[in-house]
Amino acid sequence: MNPEGDASPAAGDIALESRGVGHGFGAKAVLFDVNLKLRRGQFLSLVGPSGCGKSTFLRAIVGTHPPRAGELRLFSAESGDEGKVIDAPGRDRGIVYQQYSLFPFLTARENVAIGPMLDQTSLAFRCLRRLRWRQLRREQWRAAGDMLEKVKLADAMNLYPHEMSGGMRQRVALAQAMIMKPEIILLDEPFGALDEATREDLQYMLLSLYEENQKAVRQGNRPPYTLIIVTHELNEAIYVGDRLVGLSQFWDWRKEGHAAAPGATVVYDKPTPVFDTKTARNFERFTAQREEIRRVVFEPAPPCDRHQHVVYWREQTAR
Repeated sequence: MNPEGDASPAAGDIALESRGVGHGFGAKAVLFDVNLKLRRGQFLSLVGPSGCGKSTFLRAIVGTHPPRAGELRLFSAESGDEGKVIDAPGRDRGIVYQQYSLFPFLTARENVAIGPMLDQTSLAFRCLRRLRWRQLRREQWRAAGDMLEKVKLADAMNLYPHEMSGGMRQRVALAQAMIMKPEIILLDEPFGALDEATREDLQYMLLSLYEENQKAVRQGNRPPYTLIIVTHELNEAIYVGDRLVGLSQFWDWRKEGHAAAPGATVVYDKPTPVFDTKTARNFERFTAQREEIRRVVFEPAPPCDRHQHVVYWREQTAR
């Protein structure tokens, strides 16, 4: 059986592919046979019970924890149809953690500009080619300012992290990732430490980025943002994404002939409603899907096999 349903996406439409990925630490199995194709421009929400390997999967995509089994491939215009195997960190992937990854001695603008500086220049370049470095620095400075304006921090460019709220710091962290123009941005429970009002504000910001994607596609351009967000909050998972994937370690592994639990795998993969910034939040639209996710992904004894609700590509074909 096709683990992702009956349909297959067009090759050029894919940004990331997970092929039978498995992972563990010592004798402890964490992930098993994780198969996933991520469409370019998609905002995918990843949920699952505690300990199911959501963050481990993100770290495998980042390249700091390559999988023990299977492989992850990243696709870009430069890498060709076969993509490239992810086996180390690279600038083509950006990640935002729950804990703010900002330099405390740099302003917001300096924090955003430091990525391009380190990527485009070396210490020798900055010392020996001062004229060219000043010109390049002005370009990076302007780009950092534009990115901070995009995340609604135009008035906070000269603030240091200790002078900003948690929500502001998380916006700077997102701008840090976005300015590098990665193929994919990973968010690992980025709003978990924030109050409800700030969290809603940042969810709204993600919806605005998704609208940029939609506008680019309508104009025949490549969507600028492809995103995976790990969250433990189901309303958020359904609200900010257009697709939801559930990992679970609770599937009935004995039916597949395993003597011991081999790890968490994909047990849910379906589209979610698409919201926009002009529409009021209405969680009633997805009450039934939220309850289905609770039953399939989070219950210790799910009433189905692990492929029954992995139907994203099949449903896309049926639409």
